[in-house]
Amino acid sequence: MPYDKPPMELDALVDRLAERGLAIPDRDRALRYLRHIGYFRLSPYTIPFQQGSPDHMLRDGASFDDVLNLYVFDRALRLVVMDALERVEVAVRAALTDHMSTAHDDPHWYMDASHFRDHGKHAGLLKIVKGTCDERLRGTPDADVDSLVHRSALEHYLTTYGSPELPPSWLMVETLTVGQLTSAYRNLEQRADRTAIARSIGVTAPVLESWMQTYVRVRNVCAHHGRLWNVGLGVYPAIPTSRTVSWLEGDDAMPETSRRRLYPVLVSLQTVLETISPHSGWARRLQALVECRPTMNLRGMGIPDAWAHDPFWRRHLE
Repeated sequence: MPYDKPPMELDALVDRLAERGLAIPDRDRALRYLRHIGYFRLSPYTIPFQQGSPDHMLRDGASFDDVLNLYVFDRALRLVVMDALERVEVAVRAALTDHMSTAHDDPHWYMDASHFRDHGKHAGLLKIVKGTCDERLRGTPDADVDSLVHRSALEHYLTTYGSPELPPSWLMVETLTVGQLTSAYRNLEQRADRTAIARSIGVTAPVLESWMQTYVRVRNVCAHHGRLWNVGLGVYPAIPTSRTVSWLEGDDAMPETSRRRLYPVLVSLQTVLETISPHSGWARRLQALVECRPTMNLRGMGIPDAWAHDPFWRRHLE
């Protein structure tokens, strides 16, 4: 089908919302938010208030502030999730380089194809690292000692050492996106290496592989300021079967309806934080964010009503 929908002025977009039944007590305020957020970023937050008809009519009583509050909540949720994702990503980077460098006594272990199952993917990894290094060299500032511009550790290596051409592992991992980091971990040849890396952050190798794939998707949603609260991620964290992995303890703590929602992602993040940041107040910040939300919001994330009473969460909330 050809796309034939014309662009619309902001006034017309506000009219569309009003025609669909959204109460807009302050038109100028609605215009201001649409101008700076964008109609097509804000409009998905009207979905929970719709009647379910094909014309997208809204239920009686739905107001612009209801939609805006849900948008603001989702933004706060992304920030909380990104805080945990950052710590987990940094921990995996450190675990990968620390284990592989010391276990194989080689700061440039990643240049050896024998450490990887798929040599084609390994060649791709080296190409990525080399491309980043070449780009950094081209952009290295001519900074003197009094300049406020300081070279990074990677730039220092590239301009100081001639061999090996590529940097040591602890600089290499900092050049990777979380997706590339996940791919490098999953491609490691020795299961013992994957197991040791996963163990250092409190999980098993299969669990870490699964969770990192999910985190790539979640991080992309957050980085692009997308809708997280009830988004379909398409890939979800595996539920641990090993008793060595901290997880929910109640028999009905993870209903089947929750497994394809955000809730297992939140649980998995707390599981890793339990090892890498045991005194973190992340769980309390999460509770403070969601405890005052209506049931509709919790259902959208797959969070059970009595979620905070599970012993897994209680020990982090008390």
